[in-house]
Amino acid sequence: MILEGETNDIERLISPTREFAGEDPVSLRPSHLKEFVGQTSLKQNLQVFIDAAKIRKEALDHVLLAGPPGLGKTTLAHIIAREMGANIRITSGPAIERAGDLAALLTHLEPFDVLFIDEIHRLPRSVEEILYPALEDFKLDLTVGEGPGARSLRIDVPPFTLVAATTRSGMLSSPLRSRFGIPLYLEFYSDEELAQIVRRSSSILEIEIEEDAALELARRSRKTPRVANRLLKRVRDFAQTETPSSAKTFVTKKQADYALKQLEVDGFGCDPLDRRLLNLIIDQFSGGPVGIETLAASLQEERDTLEDICEPYLLQAGFLSRTSRGRMATDKAYQHLGKKRGEALVQGSLFDNEPGARP
Repeated sequence: MILEGETNDIERLISPTREFAGEDPVSLRPSHLKEFVGQTSLKQNLQVFIDAAKIRKEALDHVLLAGPPGLGKTTLAHIIAREMGANIRITSGPAIERAGDLAALLTHLEPFDVLFIDEIHRLPRSVEEILYPALEDFKLDLTVGEGPGARSLRIDVPPFTLVAATTRSGMLSSPLRSRFGIPLYLEFYSDEELAQIVRRSSSILEIEIEEDAALELARRSRKTPRVANRLLKRVRDFAQTETPSSAKTFVTKKQADYALKQLEVDGFGCDPLDRRLLNLIIDQFSGGPVGIETLAASLQEERDTLEDICEPYLLQAGFLSRTSRGRMATDKAYQHLGKKRGEALVQGSLFDNEPGARP
């Protein structure tokens, strides 16, 4: 059973959230840990935990995967199930609205199944409390009926592994966090690791790509594999339309540069929304600090979009700093945008010169 949360109709090209509907059906996900690029220490430890659980013939302890979007949490959940020889059932925190939804999921599991809950930080607190005994004792405590006639019902559930993913580990309650025996945090990828991912994906998509082109894609992929794969597919589109009669698609550095320029992805992987955010902080708020709600309202974007998609990379790349008083643009952001501290706001619209900006 697969339950998916709602998705927006339009997403940013370099958004590391979800794949576009109608995206290329060829799966670029690795199937085994040995195929998974990067996260070396995490992989080594996880392999030990999986091997030990298989030796004991037990379900793997519950796993918490934390980190920014697009780093491979969902892929790792599928790999864990495959390595354990188990089925995987997929849902998300917002999709489990009531205790009955959770009970339906748990009672339909087979022994040693993997239950993957994405965005577990959005699980309702009332449902979260029902989950505790299921994680610790494989028991489900439910209340049947209301008022004086209400009674407690304890249901056995088969031993299973909960693999949960979150982009905001700080929002998890301490009781829930403590019930995960294997907490893992995914880090951003290096350019070399992303280039390796681009080359692997190119082989799967039957694309030949120059080494310099693979490195350029990696450099502009926000240190995120999902973004790298998405950009590779779009660069492939430009290369194929340039030489439609060619039997083999070949991507050169020049073609990659041209395609990325057309896609308005700059040399640091920033897109128009990133640049609008930094320009807003610099021009309208003198470099900050400024609160996230003010930024979201000024940009007419959801706060979650800025916090989940823009901020993690801009913070990591050194363009943004976060203080108790709000967000601030760094000297590196000024340099990247060709601005100087103390410059007066140019007359006219704030986003007049911003490529792809909204009216």
